[in-house]
Amino acid sequence: MKNVLKSIYFFLPIQLLLLHFRKYLLLLIFWIILYLTFSGNLAPHFGASSLLLAPEYLGALSFTSMFLLGGALCVFIMMWHITTFIIHSKRMPYMGATRQAFIVYCINNSIIPIVFLIIYSITSVRFLRHDENSSISHILLLQLGFYLGLALVTFLTFIYFFSVSRNLFKLVLSKITNPARIRNIIPYDSLDYEIDILQSESYISLNLKIEKSTDLETYHPRVMNTVLRRHHRNVIFGTFICYLILLLAGFFIEKPLLRIPAGCGFLLMFSIIMGFVAAVKYFLKSWEAIGWVIIILVLSLLVENKVFDFRSIAYGLNYTQTDNEKPEYSYNNLHEIFNPNKYNEDKNTEEKRLQNWKNKYWDSNLSKPPLVVITVTGGGSRSAFWTFRTLQYIDSISNGNLFKNTVMITGASGGMIGATYWRNLKDAYLQGKIKDIYKPAYQENIGKDLLNAIIISLASIDMVSPINRIKLGKYNYVRDRGYAMEQEMINNTDGILDNNLDFYKNREEKGEIPQIIFASTVVNDGRKLIISGQPLSYLTQPEYSLYKKYPPIDCIDFATFFKNQNPYNLRIATALRMNATFPYVLPVVKLPSVPNINVMDAGLRDNFGTEVANRYLFVLRNWLEKNVRDVIFLEIRDTRENGVCTSADETTLNDMITDPLFVIQNKWEAFQSYNNSMIKDFSPSFLNGKLHYFTIQYMPKDKKKVASLNFHLTQKEKNDIYQSIYNQDNQETIKSCLQLLQ
Repeated sequence: MKNVLKSIYFFLPIQLLLLHFRKYLLLLIFWIILYLTFSGNLAPHFGASSLLLAPEYLGALSFTSMFLLGGALCVFIMMWHITTFIIHSKRMPYMGATRQAFIVYCINNSIIPIVFLIIYSITSVRFLRHDENSSISHILLLQLGFYLGLALVTFLTFIYFFSVSRNLFKLVLSKITNPARIRNIIPYDSLDYEIDILQSESYISLNLKIEKSTDLETYHPRVMNTVLRRHHRNVIFGTFICYLILLLAGFFIEKPLLRIPAGCGFLLMFSIIMGFVAAVKYFLKSWEAIGWVIIILVLSLLVENKVFDFRSIAYGLNYTQTDNEKPEYSYNNLHEIFNPNKYNEDKNTEEKRLQNWKNKYWDSNLSKPPLVVITVTGGGSRSAFWTFRTLQYIDSISNGNLFKNTVMITGASGGMIGATYWRNLKDAYLQGKIKDIYKPAYQENIGKDLLNAIIISLASIDMVSPINRIKLGKYNYVRDRGYAMEQEMINNTDGILDNNLDFYKNREEKGEIPQIIFASTVVNDGRKLIISGQPLSYLTQPEYSLYKKYPPIDCIDFATFFKNQNPYNLRIATALRMNATFPYVLPVVKLPSVPNINVMDAGLRDNFGTEVANRYLFVLRNWLEKNVRDVIFLEIRDTRENGVCTSADETTLNDMITDPLFVIQNKWEAFQSYNNSMIKDFSPSFLNGKLHYFTIQYMPKDKKKVASLNFHLTQKEKNDIYQSIYNQDNQETIKSCLQLLQ
C-alpha cells in the first residue's frame, strides 16, 4: 500500500496539481472565479451564472452559442497550459527529452480542466433542465455543441503545437545532443541550478500510456530554457489572438451575426489577463510585488490625468463646451437656480398640465375623476417584467382606465424600464401606430436578456478598446457597456424606447399621456437628480424651507440645471440606464458640469419612488383637493412589503465580523421600505382622506425560489413572475383599485 501511495504521489499529473497550489496561487484564482460564477456563488444577483450556463447568440440559447462557448473555454484552457508551462518548465528539465514537450505537459496538466468540465456539465444540465425548462433532447444537443467547439479548437491548437515542437527541435536538437558544446554556448553559472525540481517517477506519454520519468534524460536547466523559450511567442500569439477577437467583436458589436456570446468574451478577457499576470510573474520574479505596485500607480496617474476615464456619459447631451459654459455644481449656484420664483412657476405649469388632463378625459360638469400616481421598484429584469405584467393586466381589465387616469409615473431601476415601455406602447396605440396593445409579444420583449450585451461590451470595448466612438446626431461619444445596454433595450422593444425627452414633451404637457419622472442618485453628495420632459423645480426642496436663507436643496431638476446642454435631447434609453446604473454592472455616468456630477442607480436614495411621489402629491395638494375625487397611489414592487429582509443570527465568526461592516449594504432595501411605511402614515392627512394606497407585489410560488435580481431571467423565472398576478392578495388589491377607477 505504501508503494502504491508513493507511486500515486510521484505521478506527474498529481505533482503538477500540487505544484499549482504550492506555487503561484494567483493563476488558480481564474479557475475559482469561473467555478464560483457558473455555480451561482459569485454575483448571483447579477445572473452571472447564465453567461456560462445559458449563453445567447442572436438572442437565443442554441447549439451555435454553446459551440462558441466551448471554443472560448478551450482557448482559456490552452492559455492556462501555456502560461503555467513557461513558469514551471524549469522545474521539469526531463521534459526536454520528449518530442512534443508542451503537448505532453498539457496531457499531464489536465486534472483541473477535466474536473472543471465534469462539474460544469453537471451544473449546466441541471440548470437547463430546471431553470430553462429545456427538453432532454435539446439539452443533449446543447452539450454536443459545447464539446464539439471544445474539441475543434483543441484539435487546431494541437496541430499548431505539433508543428512548433518539430521546429523547435530542428533548431536546437544538434546542441542538445552534443553536451560538449553546452559550456561554449551557455556559460556555467551556479545560480542556474533550480533546486526546486519537480520529483516525478511516472507520467502520461503522448500515446496516453503511463511511462517512467527515469527513462527520460535530464538536461541542464539552461538548455531546457533555450528549448522552451520559443513558447514565449505562443503566449504572446495567444494573447494577441484573444485581444484581436475582442477588438473586432467591439467594433462589430451592433452586428448580430458577429456578436459572440458574453460568456465567450468573459473567457477571452480572462485569457488576456492571465497571460499578462503570467508575464509579470515570469519576468519580474522576486520583484513581482513591487511590479504590481508600479503598475497600479501608473494606471492611477493615467486616470488622474484623464488619459483613461472609466465613467460613462449621457447620450444626447452636449459635452463639447468649455468649463466656462458648463453650469457650476455648488450650493450657491443651486440656490440661485432653484429659487422660490422658479419653484412657483414650475408648480403652476404642472397644475395647468393636470387641468389639461382633466379637460381631455373628463367632463368638468360631471363628478370629479379619480387620479392615479404609479411608483415602481428597482430590481433589474425581474422588476421590469413584473411591472409591465402588472400594468398591462390592470389596464386590460379596466378597459384602459388605468392609463387614462394616470398622471405621473416614477420609481427606480428595472421597474422604470417596464413602466416606460408600457407608457410608450400605449402612446403608440393611441396614435394608431400599433393595433393590439395587449399582445403577449410585448411581455416577451421586456423579458429579453440585457446582461449579455452589457458583459460582451465590458469585455470587448471597455477593457480592450476604450476609444471606440460613435456619432449620435451632431455629437460624438465614447461607446461603452452603458451604450450597449441601451441599444439592447431598444432592440428588445422593437425601437419603442428609441426617442428622446422632447419626443413626449408636448403630449405630456397636453395631458394626453402620463408624465414620467426618472431619477438618479448624485454620487458627489447624495442629492437626487430628477429627469422629465416637464419642469420639476417644485420638487427640488421641501416646501417649509422655501423662503429660508439656506434651504436644503435635496433634488436637482435635470432640464433646468443643464438648460444650455441640450437637455431635452437626452435619450429615453439613457435616462432609463441612469435610473438603473447598478454599481460595477453599469458604469457611473458623468454629467457636463464643473465639477462633473456623477450619478448612479436611483435605488441608492429611494428604490420605491415614494419620496418623489409623496412630495409631488403634497406640493399639488390644493389642486388635487379641488379637482379630483380620489387619489390612487399604486405601488408596484418586486419584493414583499412584509418580507423585504430575512432575519439572520450571528452564529459564525464570519457573520460576527462582516455583518456590522455590510449591514447598510445588505439591509438597504429594508431600511427604505420601513421608512416609506412611516411616510404613508402621514401622507393621507394632507389630502383629507382622498389618498388610497394599493400595493401589488411579486409573490413567488415557492418563497425560497425568488427570481434573481439581474438583467437576465430564466424561462422558469418568467413563468413564476407572470403567474404572480393571480395571487389571491394581488387579486383582492386589484379588485379594490378597480372600484375606485370606475
